[in-house]
Amino acid sequence: MNVNRCLPLCLVLALGGAPEPAFAETLIVNSYGGPYEAIIEERIIKSFEEKSGIDVVYDAVGSAAQDYAKIKATKGQPGFDIVIMTASQSLQGCKEGLLEKLDAAAIPNLVKLSPRLSDVAGPCGAVHEVQYMSLLYRTDKLTSPPTSWSSLLAPELKGKIILPTFQNIMAVFLLEIMSVARGGDMIENVGPGFTAMAELARQSIGFEQSSAILESYIKDGTVWAMPFWNGRAQLLVDQGVPVDYVRPKEGTIPLIATLNVPVGAENKQAAMAFIDFFLEKSSQEAWVTGYKVGSARIDIDIPDDARKRQITTEADLKSLKLPDLARVADKLGAWGERWERDVVSQAK
Repeated sequence: MNVNRCLPLCLVLALGGAPEPAFAETLIVNSYGGPYEAIIEERIIKSFEEKSGIDVVYDAVGSAAQDYAKIKATKGQPGFDIVIMTASQSLQGCKEGLLEKLDAAAIPNLVKLSPRLSDVAGPCGAVHEVQYMSLLYRTDKLTSPPTSWSSLLAPELKGKIILPTFQNIMAVFLLEIMSVARGGDMIENVGPGFTAMAELARQSIGFEQSSAILESYIKDGTVWAMPFWNGRAQLLVDQGVPVDYVRPKEGTIPLIATLNVPVGAENKQAAMAFIDFFLEKSSQEAWVTGYKVGSARIDIDIPDDARKRQITTEADLKSLKLPDLARVADKLGAWGERWERDVVSQAK
């Protein structure tokens, strides 16, 4: 498809008008299924289609890691125009030349994002949401809310916690935050973190990679506490599951989600229009309140009950421990081997 067809469309969008049907295209967006799919369809895609005249095909296949593997295997031509991943894949894709670099000339709303978060994601990723690793717990099982990551080691939680596998970035973040809590750091001195994770493995019922499977354990009461992304944790709260979540006193690490365009995408200009629309103030407000996540835009207006639990202000951002994902990537091979040797071996 000739991407130049979008030139008049992009001009019309910039002027805030409705496009002519002759300029309509089909845009393929690859992302997640489950609650995510229903919310993005309602809160973002429907409005974008109405405003732009572009038909969006939603491709809910694979995790962020699996999606990037497809981009890599096809040398940047995976068959979709936009992919929703995390800052880790965004940095890797930029380094390997498989993702388009994004700029404010094509996506004006990029300048509205927190520079600190944009720097973490790199030049190929537009940060459209921010979650953080929270401590999720059953309110009907624990006598008092946990306040620390070390609460996972409480005797009453023996055999009542579950951990992510190392293939889930949450495991890496948990290793890093436990290292900091034990006097180490997030990169060079993670020995204390591995010691703590070995203790947690002995406390746990095992490991799972998928967030959907992890949450099933706490929903049915098999697990009473576990690390979990706060956006999905809030969805469980809203569903009436007897759970709640906290940001432990030692702090936490954010999951920075990005919108990316593969270098071989057929409809790049339409993809840029979609990204800019997603980053609009009104779109971010709709997304934050719909999917229960934070935003890299600190100028959004949302209800106080949502704001107090999400990352939406400069003060919130300063409270996070931002990972150096490029340096983490260099460590993953060695850390993964040590995880299998020192952590997984300690599980039942």
